[in-house]
Amino acid sequence: MSSTPRTKLLAAFAALYFVWGSTYLFIRWAVETLPPIGMAGVRFLIAGSALYAWVRWRGAERPTAIQWRSSAIVGALLMSSNACVAFAERLVPSGVASLLVGMTPAWMVSIDWMRPGGRRPRPGVFVGLAAGAIGVLILVGPGQLAGSQPFNPLGAGILVLGSLVWSFGSIYSRHAPRPSQALQGSAMHMLCGGLWLVMVSLATGQFRGFSFAQVSTRSWIAFVYLILFGSLVGFSAFVYLLRVTTPARVATYAYVNPMVAVLLGWLFAGETLSLRVLLAALVIVGAVALITTFGGEAAKKPPAEKDSCERADAAVVEEVP
Repeated sequence: MSSTPRTKLLAAFAALYFVWGSTYLFIRWAVETLPPIGMAGVRFLIAGSALYAWVRWRGAERPTAIQWRSSAIVGALLMSSNACVAFAERLVPSGVASLLVGMTPAWMVSIDWMRPGGRRPRPGVFVGLAAGAIGVLILVGPGQLAGSQPFNPLGAGILVLGSLVWSFGSIYSRHAPRPSQALQGSAMHMLCGGLWLVMVSLATGQFRGFSFAQVSTRSWIAFVYLILFGSLVGFSAFVYLLRVTTPARVATYAYVNPMVAVLLGWLFAGETLSLRVLLAALVIVGAVALITTFGGEAAKKPPAEKDSCERADAAVVEEVP
């Protein structure tokens, strides 16, 4: 890492922290006048197509049929999770959405433990899981807490469902056939998942009666931002950092992003920064930090020839908004 230009490294971390953290706010603005599932589908279809064309132009090998099949499964799961975020942000503030999505590492650890041959978490992870559950209860629990009302339970439930779907897709992707280049795999996931969401949105009538004239300028700007920065710049920064630094450092975005999203929602969208939100944010971010710290593999270095896809699996994979 010493040979890596410091400014390039800092720029990549800034993209990972602030660009991905900002996508929650831009998703909220996009779905103000765009169909949520359709917006997510077209976004990833465009971003995936552009990224796939670029990596193939750069010399990536043509994927096999079995790699496309696994990408179709993983992409449908991961991008359906993102569609849940887009849909839920019509019901809950973007900052609250980011906190609930931030619990994804907890679901991943739990699912990985319960599967056949799964690995039992270390004690620190159990503390993190308990703390995360408390944080979620603070956000959506019944009655008043710290003088503020709980948030929409339907929106919260959709976000939890989306996080679970993402976790299943992420764990499946670890054992599924995939290309050697991580960026090519990401492109295939976005391409397949975007196509799936477009078909779902058409089948469910999301575009029935839709008119481009009804889309606000703010929604268009947010939509373009999500394609260019949320998908292309964010994924590129993520894969670059996995090549030049440790997965543990890259995984820090899992608890920085929610704080960025909460702050931006308060500053630019007028979202309430109540004591309930602040308490939940502290508890959830602390829980994710514990899970990230204690949830990695036992202290055994991976072989030197492992590619960036392997190291991506070692990092805590949070739901990418």
